Amino acid sequence: MSTDAAPVITNESSARYAGWKVAAAAFVGVSVSFAPIVPYTFSLFLNPLHAAFGWQREAISGTFALAAITVALVSPGIGMLFDRFAPRRIILPSILVFALALGSLSLLGPNIKRFYLTYFVLGLVANGTAQFAYTRTILTWFKKQRGIAIAVILTGSGVGSILIPPATQWMIDHHGWRSAYLMLGSIALFGLPLTALLVRNKPVPATRADDSPDYIPAVGATVGAALRTMPFWILAFIIMLSAFSENGLVTNMAAILTEHGIVAQSAALALSVRGGAGIIGRLCTGFLIDRFSAQRIQTFILMLSAIGTFILALAGTSPLSLVGAALLGLGLGSEADIVPYLLAKYFGRKHFSVLYGLTWTAYAVGGATGPMVVGHLYDRFGSYQPRFIIGLAGVALFAALLSLLLCGERTTRPTSLEELIPIEVPLEE
Repeated sequence: MSTDAAPVITNESSARYAGWKVAAAAFVGVSVSFAPIVPYTFSLFLNPLHAAFGWQREAISGTFALAAITVALVSPGIGMLFDRFAPRRIILPSILVFALALGSLSLLGPNIKRFYLTYFVLGLVANGTAQFAYTRTILTWFKKQRGIAIAVILTGSGVGSILIPPATQWMIDHHGWRSAYLMLGSIALFGLPLTALLVRNKPVPATRADDSPDYIPAVGATVGAALRTMPFWILAFIIMLSAFSENGLVTNMAAILTEHGIVAQSAALALSVRGGAGIIGRLCTGFLIDRFSAQRIQTFILMLSAIGTFILALAGTSPLSLVGAALLGLGLGSEADIVPYLLAKYFGRKHFSVLYGLTWTAYAVGGATGPMVVGHLYDRFGSYQPRFIIGLAGVALFAALLSLLLCGERTTRPTSLEELIPIEVPLEE
């Protein structure tokens, strides 16, 4: 009887390649993470919380802003942790804290400080549960199929945003908002088993030969070198502007549509359509960026998001709102694919998580101010006027124009011997 071990599959295009199991587990984890749960259900609770406690829209939106600001502050530090330690050491405790914090919102009382404190905790662990947490691990497994692999895990957010908002709205309608928060806390735990079993960095083989098919060296620019380049800051501003536009709209989207005469279930459906379109957009984007200019694809999808936002500003019927939500999903839903791909392209993988964390800081700044600005305008004028949403479309359009400044070739190369030496990724114990 032969005792030879089964050959290790190294072809990334093979369905039997081990990296795809990691990607599948990451997909599940992302689908029940902060990314689809908090932004896409937040607007569903605006009216119930106002009715229960009399809180103003701007005050409620301030909790989301607090979470976003917290994400901004802690993301670089979390990135350093992912560059140093095995991913499960950070992801698993983050999921547990995230789920408990969500479920605890069912115990809210009239003191809004408790609401703010919980969203602060959610912000602390947000990127320990979302695509940020899984992307670096995926980069260790993929090189030729990197774009589509990143797209696969990010579609998890789209799947979650399809399924979770209608389920949350149904729970609010039939059992109340407190039960809905308990349900969300339970859903957040679904990512634990597969993450514990499968999510790990690719093992470094015994041979360190450059031509080894099993070894993808982690080389790249230092953080300081990256911060001295124009592409990094252009990317950061694009992310900040797109987050301002997207979160300013999405966190108020259900309330905006219902004010325009669209029933609550149709408004929740629009959120799901936005998520579904995001799945299609992300998969298409992942396929295309492995073959064509990622910078020009970024410009196109930002233009789509601007058009979708403009349509939603004027939507007075359910079909029109669904069209706008679909274009929004195809656009801003795909933007998340481009950023890690371009970061790895421009600056390499050596300090990827720290640089990715800094771009999340930019995202969080935009994501925090967008909802607050929209909430403030609502409280001041008493309605969601179309001109406010058209302004968000203008912000997305400006982000698209900025993306034209990104060059199509890698502009940042290692500048010292230390940057050229491959480093090992954190190993599992």
